[in-house]
Amino acid sequence: MRLPKFVAVAAVAAFALSVAACGSASDDAQTANPPAGATSSAMASSPAMAAGEFGAGCAAVPTDPMNAGSFQAMSQVPVATAASGNPLLSTLVSAVKKAGLVDSLNSSANVTVFAPTNDAFAKIPKAQLDQVLADKEKLTKILTYHVVPGGQLTPETLAGNQMSLEGQNLMVAGNGANFTVNGDSKVVCGNVKTANATVYIVDTVLMPPA
Repeated sequence: MRLPKFVAVAAVAAFALSVAACGSASDDAQTANPPAGATSSAMASSPAMAAGEFGAGCAAVPTDPMNAGSFQAMSQVPVATAASGNPLLSTLVSAVKKAGLVDSLNSSANVTVFAPTNDAFAKIPKAQLDQVLADKEKLTKILTYHVVPGGQLTPETLAGNQMSLEGQNLMVAGNGANFTVNGDSKVVCGNVKTANATVYIVDTVLMPPA
C-alpha cells in the first residue's frame, strides 16, 4: 500500500463565545443584558469569539498569546507544530511522529483536520492502541482518515459527506456549535486555525471502514 504524498493530522484548540464591544448604545445594551443561558465563563472567554472558535473543550487552551498552545500562537505555525503546543493532543502528536508524517503534514496546504484528544485515544484498549502505533501502514491509514484535503471547511460548510485523504467518506452532522463525526465522535473544540489548516478537535478516534 502506497502512503499518500501528504497528510495532515493534528490539531490544536480554540474557543468562541464573545461579542466585540463597539461602544454603541445597542452593544452596551447587549453587554448589560446577555442572552439567556450565557454563563460567566463564556462571557470571560470573549477574546476567542472574534476568531470563530467554539466548544467547551476550548477552555483548556492557554490564553497567554506568548504560550505556544494559545490560539494566537497556533495560528502562526503549520498544523503539526501547532498541535505540539496543545496539551490535549500529545498522543496524536506522538502518533504523527511514529507514522513519519510531521513534515508532510506541515507542508500540506488548505486541509481540514479532525484531531482526537488524548482522552479519545484512551478509549482504545491499550493493547490495541500499542499494536496500531507499532504498525506504520495501519497507523497512516487511520491518521489520513482524519484529514480532508481540498480546502479548509468552515462551520457553515462542515456538515455532510466529506472525502478523507485516506479515500473514504466521513459523515459530519450538526450545525452551529454542535457537530458529530460518523455518529458518535463529538467536536469539542472547533474552527481552530493554524497556518495551513482548520482543526476540529474530537473526543473519539475515527476508524476507517474495513
